[in-house]
Amino acid sequence: MLQPNNYSVVLLIQLTLLTFDLFVNSFSELLRTSPVIQLVLFIFQDISLLFNLFIFLLMLFNTYVFQVGLMALLLERFRVLILLSVLYLLFSVCLHSWMMNLRWMRADHFVWTDGLLVLYVFQRTAAVLYYYYYKRTAEYLGDPSLYKDSLWLREAFARTRQL
Repeated sequence: MLQPNNYSVVLLIQLTLLTFDLFVNSFSELLRTSPVIQLVLFIFQDISLLFNLFIFLLMLFNTYVFQVGLMALLLERFRVLILLSVLYLLFSVCLHSWMMNLRWMRADHFVWTDGLLVLYVFQRTAAVLYYYYYKRTAEYLGDPSLYKDSLWLREAFARTRQL
């Protein structure tokens, strides 16, 4: 079970990874003349997105709701974040690959195609939504009622058994 003192450490890790992701999204274009450093930052950014997804899933699996078998309830509650996480990771990997492919040999030129611009806008839009939903969900998963038996959980369990 997740203890209150452990939750604050996990939340700090999650927010640190989100802050790093925001930092890379904000300042990676300043390093376009140095493609190796930009590539390393992009790799770390994608790895941090995967870590955030794994931490979120581990926190879900740690809840009492999951342990009593109400996974559908959790999936319904956190469906948007799961979809946004996968979509944002996909957009990020595609954008990073395309940018590195276009700019690797021409680091001193400003290369920006129409397709890259569209993907950039989609990735940044997904990033804003991802930050909002991830932070909201990380704070919601700190609710103690998710980690112990409660009346609302018994009612939800009874409803699923009736179906």
